[in-house]
Amino acid sequence: MAPSSHPLLAQIPLTVSPFISLPTATTLPYTWKPLPSTLPTGVTATGSSNDEKPQYVVSSTGHAAHPDEIIVSCRALQSHLQQLQEDAEKAVRKWEEGIRERELAEKRRVAPGWLDREERILEPERRESRETLGHVARPAGGSVHMGNARAPHGTGISATAAAEGDELDRAFGGLGHR
Repeated sequence: MAPSSHPLLAQIPLTVSPFISLPTATTLPYTWKPLPSTLPTGVTATGSSNDEKPQYVVSSTGHAAHPDEIIVSCRALQSHLQQLQEDAEKAVRKWEEGIRERELAEKRRVAPGWLDREERILEPERRESRETLGHVARPAGGSVHMGNARAPHGTGISATAAAEGDELDRAFGGLGHR
């Protein structure tokens, strides 16, 4: 035993466990650079009268800038992108409007005057006939009953059946009964 060890520690047996591994030294990559132990002097200076801001943010390409400059450039980029988007939307609207105008010109070429007037030539209009004026066409051999309660001669037809019959008479011009 070594004379510098404590007598109590010398009494504890030392065992080697296969489950415990001692730490090993880490291998660093070749591109590793140690961090500086202090901040640059421009950052720590408090009462600097110089208007130039310290450029302590360094990119991987070597470009250095102050965070305020980075924020200003990001806002300028954002406004530029918004302007590009507005210009693109205007171009799309102009393109769609051109398509609509070409389609309208083609429709006017095919059917001139159709889109320029409110009345539509191909839309059928109802003529006023005798049925709509309140007259019922009478068949040659008899009369048509217009009552709601019962048909003539007491046939016993209900009111709804008589109303349906009246509607059919109005629709088909009062065809005679056989």
